[in-house]
Amino acid sequence: MADQIWIGVILVTALVLFVIDRWRYDFVAMGALFAAYIVGLIPRQEVFSGFGNAAVITVAAVLVISHALWRSGVVDTMASGVKQMGDRVWLQMIVLTSLTTFVSAFISNTGAMAIMIPVALQLSRNGAGHASLMLMPMAFGSLLGGTITMIGTPPNIIISDIRASHGAEPFGIFDFTPVGLAVAVAGLVLMWLTAHWLVPRNKSRDTSTSPYDVSAYLTELYLPEGATLVGHTLFEFESKIKENFAVVALKRGKQMITAPPRYQRLRAEDVLIVEADASTLQEILDATKFELNAEEEIDTRFLVSDEIKVIEGIVGHDSRLIGRSAADLRLRHRFGVNVLAVAREGQPLKPSLSDVRFKPGDVLLLQGDAEVLNDVFNRFGCFPLAQRSLRLGKKRQLIMPLGIFAGAVLASAFDLLSVPVAFSMAAGLMVLANVIPIRELYEHIEWPIIVLLAATIPLGGALERSGAADTLASMALWVSQDAPGMVAISLLLVVTMLLSNIINNAAAAVLMAPIGLSMANTLEASQDPFLMAVAIGASLPFLTPIGHQSNILVMGPGGYKFSDYWRLGLPLSAAMAVVALLMISLTWPMYG
Repeated sequence: MADQIWIGVILVTALVLFVIDRWRYDFVAMGALFAAYIVGLIPRQEVFSGFGNAAVITVAAVLVISHALWRSGVVDTMASGVKQMGDRVWLQMIVLTSLTTFVSAFISNTGAMAIMIPVALQLSRNGAGHASLMLMPMAFGSLLGGTITMIGTPPNIIISDIRASHGAEPFGIFDFTPVGLAVAVAGLVLMWLTAHWLVPRNKSRDTSTSPYDVSAYLTELYLPEGATLVGHTLFEFESKIKENFAVVALKRGKQMITAPPRYQRLRAEDVLIVEADASTLQEILDATKFELNAEEEIDTRFLVSDEIKVIEGIVGHDSRLIGRSAADLRLRHRFGVNVLAVAREGQPLKPSLSDVRFKPGDVLLLQGDAEVLNDVFNRFGCFPLAQRSLRLGKKRQLIMPLGIFAGAVLASAFDLLSVPVAFSMAAGLMVLANVIPIRELYEHIEWPIIVLLAATIPLGGALERSGAADTLASMALWVSQDAPGMVAISLLLVVTMLLSNIINNAAAAVLMAPIGLSMANTLEASQDPFLMAVAIGASLPFLTPIGHQSNILVMGPGGYKFSDYWRLGLPLSAAMAVVALLMISLTWPMYG
C-alpha cells in the first residue's frame, strides 16, 4: 500500500506540474523518475531503461524520416496542387483537411502542419476566404490522421511496444487502420458539415498580410549637419535609448539600406526609418539631435529589399523563445534581425517589445537577411508562415525518399523486419542517399519528447508493479459494475482523452495503458480493445490548444482564444469516442 501511495503522490504532482507548465514537461518527467527511484519504486538497473526502449527508438527514427520527406519536397509537391483550387472556401477546407490528414498518417503531425499552414494562409490572402475557418479543422485533421497507422503518432508506437512487453506480438503498422481510418473519415465529415458554425472566424488574417499595422509605427528621423551623432555608429545611437525600438532602414541620398548593420556609421543628412511608439520616439528626440522628417508618408516599402525580408513565424511549443523577450534575446545585436511586431491570439501586442515574454503560438514579424532569418527560425524553434518556394527539385529527389519510406513500410507490414529496425534503417538510408545531410540527422528529433518517453516508461512500469494500476482499474470497474464490458472500455477511452488535453499525449498513453491492462485482466478479457482505447484516447486532444503541438501552431495565425477549441472540439470528441468504440468492438472483440 505504501508503494501505491508513493507512486500516486509522484504522478499527481507531475500531472499538476504538467498543467501549470512552469517547467518543461521533459524536466518534470525526469524529476518524477528520480523521485520514484529514490523511494524505491524503480530498481537501479531500470532507471534509464526507457532510453533503450524500442518505442523511443522508433519515435526518433520516424521524426528523422518525417524531416527527410519534408526536406525533399515530397509533401510540398502535394500541397502545391491545393493552390489550383477555386475560390470556394468549403471546397478548399475539404482538400486541405483531407491532405493534412493523409500526410499525418505517415509523418509527424507537427511537420505536416508546418507545411500546410502557409498554404492555407496564402489561399486566404488571395481573397479565397477565412484562414481561421480552415486552420482549426486542419489541426484536428492532423490528429485524426495520426490514428491511421502505427507510425502516425507516438501513442500508437508506445501501445504497440507495451503489447509486446506483455507477452503478445507488437501491433503491426496497419493494425490501427480499421479503427483509425473510420475515426478519421467520420471526423473529417463532421468538421466539413459543422465547421462553418462551430469554428470562430477572425477576419484580420484575411484582409492583410499580417495581424498588425507596422506602418503605423514607422517614423523618419533626419540627422542635420553638426549633430553630435554624425560619425557615430548605429550601436552608439541605440545605446543612448533605454526603450526598445528598431532601425528598419537608412536613406542616404538615393541609396536605401534596409536593416542596416549596427556598425554602420551615421553621416549628416542621413534619414533613419525607425519603428517606435510615441513615448519612445519622444525619448529619441530628447536624447539626440535627430529631427522629425515629415516630407512623405511612411509605409512598409522600406522594410524589404532584394536581400532583406520580412517574415512571420509562429513560436513553437518547445521554442527557446518561450518566457524570454526581444530585449533578452538581443536578436539585432547577435543576428542583425529586427523584431517588428508580436501578435497573440490574432491581436497585436504593444509596439514596445522590451517587456513582452513570448508564449507558444505567438506570431512574430521579423526583419533581416533571408538566410539569417531561416537560421533564426531553426535555432529558436519557430515555424515560418511566409509562403516558401516549393522544393520540387528533380524527379529522382522525390522518388528516392519515397522509395526508402515505402520499403520500410512494406518490410514491417510483411513482418520481414520489426518496425524499430525497419524505420531506423530507413533513417540511415535517407542520410546515405543524401536526402538529409548528416549534420541535420539529429537536429529535427524532438528531444524533449524523447526524454519524456524515456522517463515515463519506467514510471508506467512502477505504476503496474506497485499495484496502483490494479487499484485504479478496480475503481473504474466498480463505477461501471453490472454494465457490459464495453462500458469499461468507454470509461477508459474518455478518461484518456481528457487526460491527453492537459498533458503530452505520449505520457497519457504510458500512464493509462497499465490501467487498461489491469482492467482486461480483472475481466479476463482480451487486452487488445483496452490498448486500442488508450491509443485512440491519447491521440485525439481536441479540447485545448495545449493538448498537442498542432493545436498550438494554429492558435496565433487563426486568432483563436483558449476557449475557442472546445466549440468544435467537444462535439468532435464525443462523436469520435462513439465511432472508435463501435469500431473497436467490431475489430477487437473482448472475448473469443
